[in-house]
Amino acid sequence: MEKILKLASENGILIFSKSTCCLCYAVQILFRDLRVHPLVHDLDHDPEGKEIERGLMRMGCSGPVPAVFIGGKLIGSTNEVMSLHLSGSLKPLLRPYQTNMSTNE
Repeated sequence: MEKILKLASENGILIFSKSTCCLCYAVQILFRDLRVHPLVHDLDHDPEGKEIERGLMRMGCSGPVPAVFIGGKLIGSTNEVMSLHLSGSLKPLLRPYQTNMSTNE
């Protein structure tokens, strides 16, 4: 779990993912469309991936991936991210990390 907390604290937006996960891809596309560039850590390319998955589950993730952290705080998985987005609460969380912000947003 130490690696999880270290990566989360060192990166504004972090997504623990798997390269074959379609929900992970959907969250990544959403964030790209919202003009943020998260660090995507593919667990299937990390020798400690299984251990990280177990750590994420112990931290309260509903599924091991995607696991989204914003500002060092665990947001959750796809359901939590999409709920925040639909309620309008996601953009304010992402605002400090957005690129090319216009004055209209």
